[in-house]
Amino acid sequence: MTFHKKVENFVCEKCSHENIGNGFTNHCEKCLWSKHVDVDPGDREAPCAGMMEPIETETKNGELRIKHKCLKCGFERWVVVLPHDNFDAVLAITKKQVDLSY
Repeated sequence: MTFHKKVENFVCEKCSHENIGNGFTNHCEKCLWSKHVDVDPGDREAPCAGMMEPIETETKNGELRIKHKCLKCGFERWVVVLPHDNFDAVLAITKKQVDLSY
């Protein structure tokens, strides 16, 4: 996997929040949804362009991560939670996981 740093601002297609990119931004900081646009992070070569729902959280190597699943093709990818991300939204995903496990 090759990383391509690409600084882009974008308006979230899920919640319409305006996001300021920093080269590592790959999901909405407000609702945490993403879009399936990359084959390798930052390359913008995925033809799918489906919306990616945040479905799961985990901590790996000391980093909190979110798993996104493309609603169009089923592709899944883990991404790191960024400092400016809406932590209440992260907690809501975690709570949903716990509720589903009971």
